[in-house]
Amino acid sequence: MTRSINYRDDLLKSLTDPEEAKEYLNAALEDENPEVFLLALRDIVDANSSMTQLALDTNRNRESLYKTLSEKGNPQLNSIRSILSNLGFKLAVEVN
Repeated sequence: MTRSINYRDDLLKSLTDPEEAKEYLNAALEDENPEVFLLALRDIVDANSSMTQLALDTNRNRESLYKTLSEKGNPQLNSIRSILSNLGFKLAVEVN
């Protein structure tokens, strides 16, 4: 009998490792579609925190965070920086 594996649970478990999470976010940034990065960032939040806790930590409204990190989110740079910082990450620019 084959046991089905919930990929989302495995993904979230792997994203509790900061190195894995960093690589996941960087891979999402390589996609031309900005929605991919927002969804990846939401996966990192789901793996390491909660929207309620993140809202408290960033002094933002929880519903606003859900919208910000949705497929149709259009966050400002300071919002992304604040979310990343509270998750232990920072934005960086590298030479190609």
